[in-house]
Amino acid sequence: MDESRAEPLGSPVSIPGTTSTPTTAPAATPAAVPRRAGSLGPVGLVLAGGISVQFGGALAVTLMPRAGSLGVVTLRLLVAAVVLLVVCRPSVRGHSRADWGTVVAFGITMAAMNGLFYQSLARIPLGPAVTLEVLGPLALSVLTSRRALNAVWAGLALAGVFLLGGGGFSSLDPLGVAFALGAGAMWATYIIFSARTGRRFPQADGLALAMVVAAVVFLPLGIVESGSKLLNPTTIALGSAVAVLSSVLPYTLELLALRRLPASTFAILMSLEPAIAATAGFLILHQALSVPEAMAIALVIAASMGAVRTQVGRGKVKVEA
Repeated sequence: MDESRAEPLGSPVSIPGTTSTPTTAPAATPAAVPRRAGSLGPVGLVLAGGISVQFGGALAVTLMPRAGSLGVVTLRLLVAAVVLLVVCRPSVRGHSRADWGTVVAFGITMAAMNGLFYQSLARIPLGPAVTLEVLGPLALSVLTSRRALNAVWAGLALAGVFLLGGGGFSSLDPLGVAFALGAGAMWATYIIFSARTGRRFPQADGLALAMVVAAVVFLPLGIVESGSKLLNPTTIALGSAVAVLSSVLPYTLELLALRRLPASTFAILMSLEPAIAATAGFLILHQALSVPEAMAIALVIAASMGAVRTQVGRGKVKVEA
């Protein structure tokens, strides 16, 4: 990969429309971008993506008895790949070897992240699974942040994460915990490659190509576990809904957000995921919240709001030519 083109993780990312090749369009200036829209727009995209992916995850849990966890992931990735190819119609020409290396790594990361997370959902509840998974982005935010205050927000969110888990996870299936932690590591890696893919490919072209890579990588696993179950019309319909909610919408929204939002701030915003997952679990899976869980959600939301206020307070949006 051409590391000379990669920006530091804590720096702003290019806005949508920036490609990996020179353009004759006039360069935008900071004055051309409204301060409020430049700061709050990406935040709204991240939150919308989080809501979509967690309700999609809850729907996926109801589908697992029909198709198995690997089968659900296979349907999710295949349908998402088809939808993105049709909508984006990405060009396969004019890209460098480094561009293709980035998109392949992004696709493999997505396949691993989805596979590990759904394996955890097959063994532990949605709330604890997401709580453990979010530790990956939180660790990334601490490691890449250039401001001490962001570490404070990350620490507050981390306290909420552990409170949401009841102060410990000893009662959970150890293998499910391991899968969730692995998914968290892949989530942190996903953040990195999503930002790099967004800089190298226009619009969501890189996402569409990476989704194809992820689907191809995962297809053999789904066939081995589920076989002909994947061809059931009801299963296909439910899997398609999961794909749209859990892949097409959130990945597109997050990729666009990462072009205008520092990866460290994006990672801290991901601490909202346990709260969203708990809500989805309550509404769809009838998983009630305890008082400690509600307190944990409040801590996580407070940390996320603090991170957003810190970002907006900087009042600067970097726009690259």
